[in-house]
Amino acid sequence: MLLNGFFRLLPRLALIMILGLTISFVLSLLYSEPWHPFVFTIFLTGLIAIWAYRHSKAGDDVNYSKKEAYVSVASSWFLISALGSLPYMLSGDFSSLTDAWFESVSGFTTTGSSILTDIESLPKSILFWRSLTHWIGGIGIIVLVIVIMPTVGLNNYSIFSLESTVREKIHPRIRSVGYRLLFVYMILTFSEILLLLLGKMNLFESVCHAFGTVSTGGFSPKNSSLAEYSPYIQYVVTIFMILGGTNFVLHYYALSGKINNIKANDEFRFYIKCILTAGLVVTGILFFKTDRNLETAFRESMFQVVSIITCTGFATSDYLLWPELAWIIIFLLMFLGGSTGSTSGGIKMARHLIAARSIKMAMLKELHPNSIFTLHLNKKRVDNDTSNSILTFIFWYLLTFLAGTIILIITGLDGMTSSSAIATAMGGIGPGFGSIGPASNFAHLPDIAKLIISFFMILGRLELYTVIILFSPAFWKK
Repeated sequence: MLLNGFFRLLPRLALIMILGLTISFVLSLLYSEPWHPFVFTIFLTGLIAIWAYRHSKAGDDVNYSKKEAYVSVASSWFLISALGSLPYMLSGDFSSLTDAWFESVSGFTTTGSSILTDIESLPKSILFWRSLTHWIGGIGIIVLVIVIMPTVGLNNYSIFSLESTVREKIHPRIRSVGYRLLFVYMILTFSEILLLLLGKMNLFESVCHAFGTVSTGGFSPKNSSLAEYSPYIQYVVTIFMILGGTNFVLHYYALSGKINNIKANDEFRFYIKCILTAGLVVTGILFFKTDRNLETAFRESMFQVVSIITCTGFATSDYLLWPELAWIIIFLLMFLGGSTGSTSGGIKMARHLIAARSIKMAMLKELHPNSIFTLHLNKKRVDNDTSNSILTFIFWYLLTFLAGTIILIITGLDGMTSSSAIATAMGGIGPGFGSIGPASNFAHLPDIAKLIISFFMILGRLELYTVIILFSPAFWKK
C-alpha cells in the first residue's frame, strides 16, 4: 500500500509538530495569552499520530519505494500545513479557514507571503508559532524526521533527495547527514540571535527574525518588517540571508576546515557574483536616480537584492517606489533562487549555471563542429542526460509559472499581481508586485486565488515533479 510509507512517517512528523506547539503553549502561559489553540492542536496531532502508527505495517521492509517516497513527501507537506493552520484558526485572529491555511502553507514552505494586515496585534505565542513554522520548514520536515528516526532504517536516498533542501551527500549514512545539517542550521540560528541582541533588538524579535532569516522565510513580527531597525541590524540580516541561501554542505566544509572544497564550488562563486552584480547595479540606480546617499542606496539595494535572490522576502524599503528599471531587475531576480542544498527556493543557481554553460557549449559547437566540448561543474563532468534534465526542469518551471499566471488572471486578478504572485509562490519569496508589493499583503485576494497560490507554494517547495507526478495516471498504475 502506497500510504504505508506515509503512515510510518507521520508519527515522526507529529513529534516535531508537538515539540513546536509545546514551546508555543509555554509562551502563551508566560504572556498570559489564550493557550487552548495549542493544546487542542497538540491533542489532535497526537491522536492522528497514534492512528497512523496503528495502521502502519511497521514490521514490513522499512525501505521506501520510489512511489512511496513521492506520496509520503507530498502528503507530509499538505498534512503538516493543515495541522499548522489550527492554532491560527482557533485563536480567532484569522477570519477564515482559507486565511489560516494560506498563512500556514506560507510558513512551512518558507514563502513568507501573508494575509495579515496588522501583524503586531496578534498574540506573541501565535507570532512565535508563525515564525517557528519557517524554521521547521527551512531545514525541511523530512530532514528533521531523518534525524529522529531511530527505528526506520532509511538507507535509501529517495525521500531525502525529493526534499530539495539538500542534494549533496556529505556522509554515506543519510541519518548522519541530517545531524550535521541540523547542527549547522542551529549554529547559524543562534549566531544571528546573538548578533541581533547586540544590536539592541529584544529577545523575542531576535528569535523570530533569526528563524525567518536562516530559513530564508521572511515572516517578521513587525508590520514594517525590518524597515524601522538600525543599519547594523539590516546588515546583519543581509549577511545571514546570504548564508541561508548558501549550500549547507559548504557551511559544513567551513566548520571542518575544508576551505578548498568551498573554493572549488562553481555554484557558490556564481551565487556571490549574481548578488554583487545585481546589488551594485541597483545601488547605482538608487544613488543617481533618487535622493539617497551612497550608503543608504547600497544598504537598501543589497538588502532587497539578497532578500529576493535568497527567496527570503524581508523588506526595508518599498521597491515599487524605486525607479522602474530597479524594480524590473527585482522581478527578474525572482527566478534565480539561491544555491542547491540551501533553505532558499527558486530554480537554483546551479541549474542556471549549467544552462548557461550548455548554451555556450552549443554555440561553440556551431562555430567549431569538429571540436569536442565537455560540460563541467565543480571540476566534475556533467553528462548530457543531466544537462538535458536541468534544461527540461527550467522549461517546466517557466511553463508552470505561465499556467499559474493565466489561472490567477481568470480569477479576476490583474496581470502584474497574477504573475508576481505565482513567481513569489513558486520561488518561496513572499512579497510581489502590483497589489501584493512589500508594503501590502494578500488579504484582499479572493479565497480561490489564495488557495491556488497556496498550492503553488507547495509545488515550488517540492520542485514541481514531486507533486505533478501524483496527477499522472501512469504513476498509479501497478
